[in-house]
Amino acid sequence: MDTAPESGNLAGVRHIILVLSGKGGVGKSTISTQIALALRHAGKKVGILDVDLCGPSIPRMLNAHGKDVHQCDSGWVPVYVDQEKSISLMSIGFLLERPDDAVVWRGPKKNALIKQFVGDVSWGDLDFLIVDTPPGTSDEHISTVDALRPFNPMGAVVVTTPQAVSVGDVRRELTFCKKMGLPVVGVVENMSGFVCPHCTECTNVFSKGGGEELARHAGVPFLGCVPLDPLLTQSLEQGKNFIQEFPKSSAYSSITSIAQQILDSATQGS
Repeated sequence: MDTAPESGNLAGVRHIILVLSGKGGVGKSTISTQIALALRHAGKKVGILDVDLCGPSIPRMLNAHGKDVHQCDSGWVPVYVDQEKSISLMSIGFLLERPDDAVVWRGPKKNALIKQFVGDVSWGDLDFLIVDTPPGTSDEHISTVDALRPFNPMGAVVVTTPQAVSVGDVRRELTFCKKMGLPVVGVVENMSGFVCPHCTECTNVFSKGGGEELARHAGVPFLGCVPLDPLLTQSLEQGKNFIQEFPKSSAYSSITSIAQQILDSATQGS
């Protein structure tokens, strides 16, 4: 990856990855958190920037909700998820007075906050910054990509579910990446089958293979499938570290394989 600008709060960030999808409900936040945890498990220092302003779910997924954001000379200090300070997080969820408050903002105010998140959070030195985005291809996405462009993002991880309706919507996200000049690191097929907690057999509830076909059609890498796993759902609900606690689950191998491919791509692009 090209060298980032010398000044600014992102100067110490080596690789920036955006997690995108043209459709809501495909599990972008789940994939963002699990990629971050898997990269941390691999010994990397990771930050997560949650720009899903209307649905900031990552603080809860990482058991960081209720924590406060503080100021320093260079801007906001992100919330550290673990005692080792190897995962840091910034989200509008930390700025709301009450967790049930709705963000009822027009586009310009949302775009201004995204630019502030990009420019005013003091991330320090990071190996990876994972940017979790809302669904769609409109104002907030354009603002995010434009704000990050000077720092040469590594690219986008595009998330879909297997069924044709989802794949059709996500195909538009790949078109968005092309129009914005944003490289695509690869496609992830989430909710790819249901893993029975008793017999561990995987049933293809939503069909299978849509993500791989989409990647092949677009000429971009296919990073892998992540099944519906009750242990993963439980971890997200309770704010547990799934990668650390359930290494024998079927979703574990899928997520760590995706993270390894991201690491390999980062090494090749350096």
